[in-house]
Amino acid sequence: MSILAWQLLRDRLPTKNNLLRRGVIQPAATYCVVGCGNDETAIHMFLYCDTFGALWQHVRKWLGVSRADMYTVHDHFFQFTNVLGPSRTRRSFMQLLWLLCVWILWNERNNRLFNNVQMTMTELLEKVKLYSLWWLKANNAIFVFGTQRWWSDP
Repeated sequence: MSILAWQLLRDRLPTKNNLLRRGVIQPAATYCVVGCGNDETAIHMFLYCDTFGALWQHVRKWLGVSRADMYTVHDHFFQFTNVLGPSRTRRSFMQLLWLLCVWILWNERNNRLFNNVQMTMTELLEKVKLYSLWWLKANNAIFVFGTQRWWSDP
């Protein structure tokens, strides 16, 4: 996940737009995999795509936090990871969620593109909840949340 985030923050992911720039694909093949009619750039796919970008809205609603305006992936990362305040623990938790969302969105994009399989936004949110719970339980011996409480009140 860290390498994926590094590539995303430096616009090095093999999005269709980057593949076009490198001469790997033709201009007609650069459209977003969800069929929205926009070119598949990292900023479009992760932030502005009505389909993929909606995951952030669902995660914020689950967490009970508000949205700030973002114009770049860097802005989004900074705002998302600092939304709960300056506490190092909270920032670390939000970084985990940001990385997890990016990873889930990239995998969903690849499943749609290469396997012709797609999940609903509800299923993607459930993945975020489940994977974050697993990670937190595996890395924190005294983590007290059970599945039911985590789903309703993280």
